[in-house]
Amino acid sequence: MTKLKNDRFLRALRREAVDRTPVWIMRQAGRYLPEYREIRKQAGSFMNLCTNPELACEVTMQPLRRFDLDAAILFSDILTIPDAMGLGLYFSEGEGPKFKRTVRSASDVAALPRPDPGDSLAYVVNAVSRIHRELDNTIPLIGFSGSPWTLATYMVEGGPSKSYSKVKGLMYEQPSTAHALLSKLADSVTDYLNAQIEAGAQAVQIFDSWGGILSHDKYIPFSLDYMQRIVSGLNAGPDGEQVPVILFSKGCNGHLEAMADSGCQALGIDWTLSLNEARSRVGERVAIQGNLDPAVLQASPDVIRRQVQAALESFGRGHGHVFNLGHGITPDVKPEHLGALVEAVAELSPAFHDRA
Repeated sequence: MTKLKNDRFLRALRREAVDRTPVWIMRQAGRYLPEYREIRKQAGSFMNLCTNPELACEVTMQPLRRFDLDAAILFSDILTIPDAMGLGLYFSEGEGPKFKRTVRSASDVAALPRPDPGDSLAYVVNAVSRIHRELDNTIPLIGFSGSPWTLATYMVEGGPSKSYSKVKGLMYEQPSTAHALLSKLADSVTDYLNAQIEAGAQAVQIFDSWGGILSHDKYIPFSLDYMQRIVSGLNAGPDGEQVPVILFSKGCNGHLEAMADSGCQALGIDWTLSLNEARSRVGERVAIQGNLDPAVLQASPDVIRRQVQAALESFGRGHGHVFNLGHGITPDVKPEHLGALVEAVAELSPAFHDRA
């Protein structure tokens, strides 16, 4: 096994001692960076950017040239699997992702193929391989996928929704159809993440962006159970070591204990729950990632620094904390403000750790 020059992030996920709290940022490669906007313009469309491994690699590397981050994350989209299933993903300016075809019946679900990551998703796997080589064992690479429930919401609704009435209606009226769809998606996500791991991803994150729209009694059977199935189906890395899994289930703080028992190594926490409470509830079962409100980055560097200090104090001394936002960075953030956050974590967090 080739040793990483900086394995702080992986050590924190394993709840091992580190010299300071590692930091990476959800959507750290994206529209807030002028160099991203330039390459997006050159690509001609977002999908052209995602499906070109060379450009996806370049975009992944862009924030690493600006900021002293402890992990890279694959630049892609969470809806690649439904697109590979033939639903026709496209993006409307100002409206977000949409599908040309929807899934709303048992026959629709039965007709969905199980994508071969080496075929219809090869562009993602190739991007992972390219990024892994480009990183040259400096920092770890995070692969990712949307959760089955989150993918299903887009597939049934056909795009973003305010009420999610169609997918929730399917769940209540045709639960067997909903479970068949989620089962097929869980198998597909497992294949997809295993392909990313084989290509060089050293950790993976499952984005359950819409788990929080489910009622309390529906979250576990329609979301968490399928993520747990994925976690149990993931392979070890090429070196034979377990690849850490981070579950980020936004708006699901009521299920924190059940999430911690899913077999994952870390939980992403949004800004509506304090790190102190999250840590006290999960104990030593998993690491915790999060949870600064992304809106903090709209404030001045001095305010950002104080908020970083407050987040570090909320988690307290010890291991098992990965610093991140409670959701993705927004496009209107000034890059220098993210720089202030990263610098503050590097400067302030050693006080919360014994020397590793």
